Amino acid sequence: MKFNEDDRAQRLLDVVEHIDGQINVSYVNSTGHIVAWHRHKIQTDYWICLKGSFKVGLATPIDEDKGRECCDVKWEYVSDKNFRVLRIPPGVWHGYKALEPDSILLYYLTRKYDVNDEEKVLPGFFSENWETEN
Repeated sequence: MKFNEDDRAQRLLDVVEHIDGQINVSYVNSTGHIVAWHRHKIQTDYWICLKGSFKVGLATPIDEDKGRECCDVKWEYVSDKNFRVLRIPPGVWHGYKALEPDSILLYYLTRKYDVNDEEKVLPGFFSENWETEN
C-alpha cells in the first residue's frame, strides 16, 4: 500500500496489492479543489462515496475527429446518503469536486495504474462550470 498527499487530497493507493486491478481511497478535506480532468484508454474506474458527497464531471467525446474539445459534459452526484457505484468507462474524461469537507471516495481500477494509459487536461478545458447551484 502506498500513501500520497497533495493540497487536494490524501490517498491510499493499491490498498490490496495482490489483485489484478487496484483499490484506492481518497480523503478530501476541502471543498475548494477540483480534481479533473483525465481519461484512460484501457482502464475502467468504479467510484463509490463512503463519506460526504462529490460532484463528478463526466465528459464524453461527441466527435473525436473534431478533437478532444468536442465533449458532452454531464454531472453526477455521489454521496453517503444514496450509495451507488459510478462506472466510468475508457475514453470518458472524468474528475470530481468534494461538496462537503472530509469526504471519502473509494475507487476500483480494472488495471494497476499506468501513466501511459492516462491523458490529462486542466479544469475549465471544456468550458464547464464546477460551481454548485443553490
